[in-house]
Amino acid sequence: MDFPVVVAGGGPVGLMLACELRLAGVDVLVVERLSEIDPTIKAGSINLPTAEAFYRRGMYGALEEHKRQAFARMQEFFKQQGGGAPVRPPKLAGHFGGIMVAGELVDFDSPGFRDPGPAASITVVGQQAVEEVLSSRAAELGVVLRRGVEVTGFDADEDGVTVRLGDESVRAGWLVGCDGGRSLVRKLAGFDFPGTDPEITGRQALVEMTGAESLPRGWNRTDTGLFVNGPMPGRILTVEFGPPEDREAPITAEELQGSLRRVSGVEVTITAVHTATRFTDNARQASTYRKGRVLLAGDAAHVHSPFGGQGLNLGIGDAMNLGWKLAATINGWAPQGLLDTYDLERHPIGEWVLDWTRAQVAVMRPDPRTKALRAVVGDLLSTGDGQNYLAKKLSGVLHRYPIDGAHELTGLGAPDFEFSDGTRFGEYCQEGLAVLLDLADSAELRAAVGNRASRVRVVTRQCVSDPKLTGVLVRPDGHVAWASDGGVEGLEQSLATWF
Repeated sequence: MDFPVVVAGGGPVGLMLACELRLAGVDVLVVERLSEIDPTIKAGSINLPTAEAFYRRGMYGALEEHKRQAFARMQEFFKQQGGGAPVRPPKLAGHFGGIMVAGELVDFDSPGFRDPGPAASITVVGQQAVEEVLSSRAAELGVVLRRGVEVTGFDADEDGVTVRLGDESVRAGWLVGCDGGRSLVRKLAGFDFPGTDPEITGRQALVEMTGAESLPRGWNRTDTGLFVNGPMPGRILTVEFGPPEDREAPITAEELQGSLRRVSGVEVTITAVHTATRFTDNARQASTYRKGRVLLAGDAAHVHSPFGGQGLNLGIGDAMNLGWKLAATINGWAPQGLLDTYDLERHPIGEWVLDWTRAQVAVMRPDPRTKALRAVVGDLLSTGDGQNYLAKKLSGVLHRYPIDGAHELTGLGAPDFEFSDGTRFGEYCQEGLAVLLDLADSAELRAAVGNRASRVRVVTRQCVSDPKLTGVLVRPDGHVAWASDGGVEGLEQSLATWF
């Protein structure tokens, strides 16, 4: 083999996957058709599991500066909206189809949110920032990244995949398609991609404009669609019903201006376009994420509208789940069926995201029945229960994998446990190993690891954030495989199942 793994696509998902593979000692080639990071406006924030993944892999500091810059731009926008006077941004839980949900009644101390530690402070970062940080991290780890190169074809067999890169061929053990919604890997491998056709045309851009003084900020629904003004200076988004005639056509200032005028009723004039994109609510998901030696992750496996900001997060979750399992398979210690759990665990999360985005489009439709439905949904989301539900859904803390175990933590993402020596759980995750927390100084618990010490790190500490816990086994992707409030029952089985 030239490389154990070839990853098609060097965006955030492909880079995160490559970093996880390298942490496990697996050589990987990433090929990306673009010669540099795509500057097109995309996702503007990440959820808690994504932030935790960066924090636990030692990238918290790198994202901090990007977060600071993003907040500075937001403050400038609200200052402009306030006529030059400082305006405090509203506390929001998020939005559902443009229905803004206040955050005053959200109980962030409730058990459902768990303690994310420092990760909670780095959620407001854009996709380009994420990609910059991951590119640097990949270089540090020795990932081979070739830009300006793309997969043009491949032949897969039982032993590996011959990947064609134009006139060149590379032999790999595995090929992972992280090459976006129009994935060539998915198409050539013959993955089914069922779903629903688009019914909207969305446009998002960073622009300069005049006449916007009377343009309301935030999300606004009208009789002709929906528009967004902010939360950065010059950032606009419009939604009109009816799919685009030509989604690939260049986006002009005239097109953006016409859409914003039609939807808002305000005669703004767009004088410059810095970056713009056109999107739809096409919602599709591969029926499986694996066919033999070919796997899919990120938008190659699932596409949907950007409402709720789940796309980037869904892809990073795929990469974290797949990375250690594929590495274990390549390194020869994976228990039987481990790689199959990638599809088993991630496919339902993808299904939820697709339905969540479809539901948001449903409450955007500009007709009287939808207007009535939207009012009812808005009333529900204005309650404490509604605000907490939305905040937990959007933050990603409710994602639970179907892992056997009776403890309430099993299958969930691990909290950032605080220990009596002042350290936190996230500080012990940078090597990408599983972590067995020995919280009661139990020789029996430590002995259960046996000959798995090279892949399961044992940390003996006293937990102050959850004193009743005596032991927790956390997989490399951050999800709890086993936990106990006393004794070691089930630990050996969990270790055998996963490691």
